[in-house]
Amino acid sequence: MLVLVGYATAHGSTREIAEGLGRRLGAAGLNVDVRPMNEIHGPAAYGAFVLGSAIHGQTWLSEAKDFVRCNGELLGNRPVWFFSVGMPGALRGPWKRMAYKEEPYIIESLPGDVPYRRHWLLSGVIRPEHLSRSGRLLFRLMGCRFGDFRDWPGTDSLADQIARELLGR
Repeated sequence: MLVLVGYATAHGSTREIAEGLGRRLGAAGLNVDVRPMNEIHGPAAYGAFVLGSAIHGQTWLSEAKDFVRCNGELLGNRPVWFFSVGMPGALRGPWKRMAYKEEPYIIESLPGDVPYRRHWLLSGVIRPEHLSRSGRLLFRLMGCRFGDFRDWPGTDSLADQIARELLGR
């Protein structure tokens, strides 16, 4: 079975997470193709989909939503997992407790009614240059911190879960 790990990224963090998922799925014995969702041609060739996007304004990037919208019927007939990359790891205090309350809004913003096995909200990388001047100020006033908050062992675990389901283990 050929598995697509498709992604939409703003600054590269989501791409790197997708590549990590792809490596781990490949190591489990699956044939994997990792590529940006706006560069996928012939999605019918894939037997399963792991699709992810960076989150901006509690929603996926437009190229990711476009892919899901255009391929909804196909996705409805294959195993699908979603992941979203935001900044819950950068938040502190009361903001951190609220971070995962964003997940239902993200899911609601996805186009169509594609059945999926699971959705994960992951932390990515947030650097000062990723935000506008006023965005950086607000980010700091909220007590947030810049850095790389990706959880690579957790990402491996997600890939392992997907591989077990696809391989029937």
